[in-house]
Amino acid sequence: MHQNDTPKPTIAELFIGFLTLGLTAFGGALPLARREIVERRKWLDADAFTDLLGLCQFLPGGNVINLSVAIGMRFRGLPGALAGLLGLLVGPSLVVIALGVVYQRTHHDPRVAHLFAGLAAAAAGLLIAMSVKLMWPLRKKPEAALVALAMFAAIALFRTPLLPSMLVLTPVSVLIAWKVRR
Repeated sequence: MHQNDTPKPTIAELFIGFLTLGLTAFGGALPLARREIVERRKWLDADAFTDLLGLCQFLPGGNVINLSVAIGMRFRGLPGALAGLLGLLVGPSLVVIALGVVYQRTHHDPRVAHLFAGLAAAAAGLLIAMSVKLMWPLRKKPEAALVALAMFAAIALFRTPLLPSMLVLTPVSVLIAWKVRR
């Protein structure tokens, strides 16, 4: 789970870590969350991150918001969860307010429309990169990769809603995991 050679993060480190993530990962936090949490800060290894992210995706709310709470709770209990959540939300909230004011004054300018088109393309690229990084640890677990690909196909290709897809594939994944561990 947690890297043994790295001390568990303090409340301040949780706040600063998620504040940094929130300010640098604007519009595409998940790809940068993995890099920050697994590769840079070494709070979790790749498998623990993937497992925790899977739980956070199942819970209601934003994945990275859930992840900030779960990681904070894991290392420092309720104060850590609050530090992670506040760190993640404070900076971007202030940026959104400032951007809203600027956009209100400039939204008729065609250069602003081009700017937002470019931002959308960058976000799509980050999402693809994150998908590859999340799938990489599953290469050793073909049954888990198969379930992940089935979920992708159901939602992205066949356009089935998330809830029915999860209601079908969650029991399938639990059954597969149970059989593999036996």
